[in-house]
Amino acid sequence: MVRLTSRGTHRISLAALLAVKPGEPPRLIYRAHAYRGRKDEKKGFDEGDYIRLLDTAHQQLGGPIIVVWDNLNTHRSARMRRYLAARDWLTVFHLPTHAPELNPVEGVWSHLKRSLANLTKHTIDQLMRLIKTRLKRIQHRPALLTGLLAHTHLPIGNPNY
Repeated sequence: MVRLTSRGTHRISLAALLAVKPGEPPRLIYRAHAYRGRKDEKKGFDEGDYIRLLDTAHQQLGGPIIVVWDNLNTHRSARMRRYLAARDWLTVFHLPTHAPELNPVEGVWSHLKRSLANLTKHTIDQLMRLIKTRLKRIQHRPALLTGLLAHTHLPIGNPNY
């Protein structure tokens, strides 16, 4: 997950996964949430949001999923464990603590942030549109996604492992 801020207390939270299916180019599936500083508004993603992202990936990919996750507290909560246990098509492994170099989505966030650098300040809605446009561009660059996966040096998609 990554957070990008606009003016004041406004911010955008992003969650994504890079999906690898044998014989197909990698795919980026993401969700964005804008927080506008309202009193009763949810600030970011909770377990239900991550599960909906995984359910969407399962529908789009049409098969079982193995997720390699970082150690965000939301990914390890009791509520999340209950959600995960109810999905027999889902297997989860956790990355070691403090190992962002093993997470290909960190490369997506780095690429996105570089593309947003040196921009003038925007409203939260303008920033959200800009972020979604940039993420769609990344989605349509399978060579970039393959490179981000390769940068981790993990045997993802390698049939020899």
